[in-house]
Amino acid sequence: MTTHINEEPGLSISWWIPTLLSAFAGGMAWGIRGQYGHETGAMIAGLLVSLVIAFLLCPKGPTLPMARAVAWGTVAMGIGGTMTYGQTVGLTHDTPLVGNVEALRWGMLGLAIKGGIWIGFAGLFLGMGLSSVRYRTLEILCLLLAMLGASYVGIQLLNEPYEPDNKILPWIYFSDDWHWEPEGGFIPRRETWGGLLFALGVAWAYVGWKRGDRLARNLGLWGILGGALGFPGGQSLQATFVWNRELFNDGFLRIITTGMNPWNIMEIGFGTIMGAVLGFGAWFHRGAMNPVDSGDESRFSVPLEWGLLAVHIALLVAVDFLSIPAADFLYDFGLVLAFLPFVVITSGRWWPYLQIFVVTLIPIAGKTYRVFGYQSETFGVIGGWIVYVIIPLVLATAFAVWSATRVHENKDSLYFTRRALLFGTWMYFGLNYAFFSFPVPWPWSWPFPWLQDVGRSQSALIFTIQAIGLTLAALLLRRENRGRTPAE
Repeated sequence: MTTHINEEPGLSISWWIPTLLSAFAGGMAWGIRGQYGHETGAMIAGLLVSLVIAFLLCPKGPTLPMARAVAWGTVAMGIGGTMTYGQTVGLTHDTPLVGNVEALRWGMLGLAIKGGIWIGFAGLFLGMGLSSVRYRTLEILCLLLAMLGASYVGIQLLNEPYEPDNKILPWIYFSDDWHWEPEGGFIPRRETWGGLLFALGVAWAYVGWKRGDRLARNLGLWGILGGALGFPGGQSLQATFVWNRELFNDGFLRIITTGMNPWNIMEIGFGTIMGAVLGFGAWFHRGAMNPVDSGDESRFSVPLEWGLLAVHIALLVAVDFLSIPAADFLYDFGLVLAFLPFVVITSGRWWPYLQIFVVTLIPIAGKTYRVFGYQSETFGVIGGWIVYVIIPLVLATAFAVWSATRVHENKDSLYFTRRALLFGTWMYFGLNYAFFSFPVPWPWSWPFPWLQDVGRSQSALIFTIQAIGLTLAALLLRRENRGRTPAE
């Protein structure tokens, strides 16, 4: 049985609301991601942007299909974290290259390609979850295997050969090399964007054309556009600052740029732009949103689902916190990291909720404690472990169990997405605020000497505004649907 759930409440909302709030979610989450890095950090942005879109544009219907869509969007946003981009950013602002317009253009092109691939995965898989097409476990398994095969082909064609000792690099290369800096002094990075491009192309073609999933196909394109605009758009802020230091250091703009962290501003800009584009694209195609309740959701037994979850968490922890070569070899590639979650989320009953609340949180809580907890004079080593790891994970598990058990109470997804958005916004804001050593996020405090890190205070102020905006939206919007069930 298939039930159409996105009725008038999802269609009547104004375009600027999901655009603005997705920009808030993307900007805050990607700025926070800058402290945590890699695939798991990017999942914060996937989570918050997906929750905003689900909350605003698809407020009715069963909770479990919506949770799957959000979980897919969360995991998919992490895939692009495999790509190296630091040296690509460097082409546009490294001191030896300031004034080199050719390097600036090449770097921005590389960022557009890498950004488009990165966010394209998130748009595609979020669209798959929000569409009326029902994907089966075996189908997703085969699709992921095809994507892994395509990634190998893409790496061989576009990212090989790679022999930096012999100064042999791929024919299309977007990191720093001897063409830009003949004197050297750097180690060229291995790139994988070609492999992910081929993997995204295979997934997009299969979903869009073979399965006829127009929503996923279109949201994938909006994701590509958002990333292609967002990454170079955000970096243009940092490059402008570096290329024009005199203007910012000596002119009137020094009032707002003194002590600024340009890198984090770049990240905030990237997230804001990509979130806005993806939010607008989702609004544009809101009429096609119809997460499917097929009536037979669970394909995994509970013991098997939890067993696979335990394996995934163990490998995730090993990669992020332990030096185990076998785990790094197996789980250090974004597509492989996403493999188990994608498959089990497809038909599991618990993993979607646990991914949203617990699994995404584990590496963030652990990294917060690793960086800040050991140095905390307020809580101490044991207290820091309790405050930054135990309490967040206990709360997250409670929310996940509460959400999963309420599926049987005939509540529509609005109950879930509202609370999940509030939880995610303040949990990650709070952990990042601790990571920032609790800066004072008020503009009138910047000139005063007791602030240890002005750049962090500026970013914290931006995050505070965005978190408050998301909170007000979660509390005040969609109140007209409160108490309604899909049958009403």
